[in-house]
Amino acid sequence: MIDLWGDDMVDNSERFNDFLQRLTRLTHSRNGFNRKEYVALVNEIADHYGITKGLTEFYVNVDRERKGDGEVFCDVDRHVEGKVAMEIRIVTATKAVVKGALYKAVDAEPFTEEEEQQLDLLLGLILGYVSRLRLVRTVERFVFTDDDGYPNFRAFARQVIMNNEKRKLPGMLAVHLDLHNFAMVNQEVGRENGDKVMRNYFQMLAKYTGDKGVVGRLGGDKFLGLFPPEAEVEVLEILSGIPVPFEDNGERKIVVSASAGIFRIPEGFVFRHQGDVMEKIMIASAFAKRSDEEVIVFYDDNMRSMNDRMKWVQGQFRQALMAEEFKVFYQPKVNVETREIVGAEALCRWFHEGRIIPPMDFIPVLEQNMDICDLDFYMLDHVCKDIRRRREEGRHVVRVSVNLSRKHLVDVDLHKHIMEIIDRNEIPHHLIEIELTETTTDVHFRDLKQVVSDLQEEGVSMAVDDFGIGYSSLNLIREIPWDVLKIDRCFLPVDDDQSSSITNVMFRHVASLARDLGIECVVEGVETEKQLEMLRNNGCSIAQGFYFDRPLPVDEFEQRLDLGSYE
Repeated sequence: MIDLWGDDMVDNSERFNDFLQRLTRLTHSRNGFNRKEYVALVNEIADHYGITKGLTEFYVNVDRERKGDGEVFCDVDRHVEGKVAMEIRIVTATKAVVKGALYKAVDAEPFTEEEEQQLDLLLGLILGYVSRLRLVRTVERFVFTDDDGYPNFRAFARQVIMNNEKRKLPGMLAVHLDLHNFAMVNQEVGRENGDKVMRNYFQMLAKYTGDKGVVGRLGGDKFLGLFPPEAEVEVLEILSGIPVPFEDNGERKIVVSASAGIFRIPEGFVFRHQGDVMEKIMIASAFAKRSDEEVIVFYDDNMRSMNDRMKWVQGQFRQALMAEEFKVFYQPKVNVETREIVGAEALCRWFHEGRIIPPMDFIPVLEQNMDICDLDFYMLDHVCKDIRRRREEGRHVVRVSVNLSRKHLVDVDLHKHIMEIIDRNEIPHHLIEIELTETTTDVHFRDLKQVVSDLQEEGVSMAVDDFGIGYSSLNLIREIPWDVLKIDRCFLPVDDDQSSSITNVMFRHVASLARDLGIECVVEGVETEKQLEMLRNNGCSIAQGFYFDRPLPVDEFEQRLDLGSYE
């Protein structure tokens, strides 16, 4: 570097004062840090004092310093063999540690006392600046990233606010997403590789944020994203499912997808705070997770009233349960040959302030958490009480089936909880049938198999509900010895179906399969005499549906049960 001053023109003191003023101006500028100018200045200082190398180090605290866990910067290096000519160590008021070291050539003269005083001041100024700069960045990291280095909710909120201030929010896509079955990904490839999969998936999304967007993690496998409109196609493809590598060579991959709620921010959107955006994507995300078909849901205003309804149900549930607003209705099961009532299914109806709340308005809501399990146990208890009362009255009783949500499968003591209710009411075990819906994952399948086996050992009849529309129907009946197979109404042909229709053919094969396995076959949704005849022709012994009766309140059902049949 050329020395423009010349020692014969300006003495060392004036040169030092110039360095000091320029360095002070740079490190305290309100216009932002000009790194290029800063590097040029420190190299000019180095040339003047014969410095061959300059290092600065930053540590968040003394413990990090002791471990060598910090950041090292080198803006001056002449790449010649040198020795340490001067060192400074500063512990700041926040207990951060900054260190500086200046090197001179091995054969160079040491600094004079005047030079040491000057360099002590200049290096102290540099270290003070480095300390402030790194602390700001450290605070930034702590505030806007999580423990794993992912941007967090604050980073997302800040980006939303910045875009709003710049009037760049309209058209942007705000997204809340949950990775599908990521626990199974960890089981499949191991925890370490699972972390790589998540990181790589995150980076695939982050690639499309542009300078206006961000991807952040809420925690676990839940993320938030803000994307420009031109990235919509690519983002939807990634959310729908994409192979993600987890080895350095990229050869091993696993497909990762997500359920997502998306809010496409419209023109004229009134932004008051980040909650205005968060509310909408969380509502859409909740709908995505509840849906059996749509895993990516775009927000619309109708969802707000539906979400308010969901909150109302959740808020009313406990009080309604205590007030016994939930009533058991019974739909008879009828022998197709004799038309005798041979059983019934217990169905829940909610009576609130003089009106009936339809099951579809509250059952899916309660299935969002463990509330549904409390309702199921309530129903089982009331069914048992009805059976006990009839037995004490000396009246005829039949086996009653009670539905249990798959949410129960996380309960390791489910078998004990069920039997406690049955035995507390002194009900013969054969009078209770438990209906379990087909499950959707291998993990739940193993739990399902154990529950079925445990209850069958107690003499409780076990039924698989909605057979044929779940995850692995054939494996379900191959691995688990069910007592009852309930054929879903979607397999039951309607009257105008031809005998060669796909529905007819499938129904005959499913009925034949149940008959050959010796499993009792119950067909739901029977509504016509022709459908009843089809059951007879295919060996299905029990029908349930409007052809005989709708679900009945307990008094009407018991009147029908006293008659014994539909002759």
